[in-house]
Amino acid sequence: MDKLFQEVSFNTSRLVTKHYSSSFYIGVCSLHPSIQDAIFSIYGFVRFADEIVDTFHQFDKEKLLTDFEQQYYTALEDGISLNPILNSFQQTVRKYKITDDLVQAFLKSMKSDLHKTKFTELEIKEYIYGSADVVGLMCIRVFVNGNDDEYENLKPYAMRLGSAFQKINFLRDLKHDTAELHRNYFPILKSEPFNESTKKIILDDIFEDYRVALIGINQLPSNSRKGVYTAFLYYLELTKRIKRTKAEELLLKRISVPNYIKTLLLVRAYFYTKFYK
Repeated sequence: MDKLFQEVSFNTSRLVTKHYSSSFYIGVCSLHPSIQDAIFSIYGFVRFADEIVDTFHQFDKEKLLTDFEQQYYTALEDGISLNPILNSFQQTVRKYKITDDLVQAFLKSMKSDLHKTKFTELEIKEYIYGSADVVGLMCIRVFVNGNDDEYENLKPYAMRLGSAFQKINFLRDLKHDTAELHRNYFPILKSEPFNESTKKIILDDIFEDYRVALIGINQLPSNSRKGVYTAFLYYLELTKRIKRTKAEELLLKRISVPNYIKTLLLVRAYFYTKFYK
């Protein structure tokens, strides 16, 4: 493949990440340079699919998502796509042996967002697996350079981290999801109101995910530990801020972490991973 086109493709995924998620962008830039492009390509793919189901209300979302999926598989078969996001992602899939069940699980969750608004306990677990856990598993494939044994060892921890990130995203975006998208990702809120009691139950579950996930973060290769730990610290800080915010306020505003705090967390992650044994 033409080197310039390949560079443009991965740079497009990098640009998408930078504009859509400054926090994730900072985390990826903390990874070893040799794997940054691959992670940016994964983010670009999942971000575009997510944008289709969450944002493009004036268009036929189902058609857009179907076309996106078909174009990806064509790119994977041909080894090239003129869509730079799909072109970079298919190269990452091939290089790091990302299995198709992960891609399909992700797309299944995205498709459910087109029609489904309420989830049972089992359905939300399946949704979170597809929308978040498998994204972490794709990243693990990159971190271990496709090594199956290392991947299997880190898999349960990556899934817990992905689940924690997704649940806190749901909690942070509760106002948007309920008021604008009419979705409820927390089964407990089908029968009970969102208040301090239900918020605590949700947060306790998330903090347990963090506890388990940290065990896996400490086992990551040196190429990725600092970047993942940076993201971990950011989401942990976001979770603590949500915990300090009254339930009724969470239904009115979106909590975020100031940029200066993100910088301090980046420094903290550097020293933690540099001296952790």
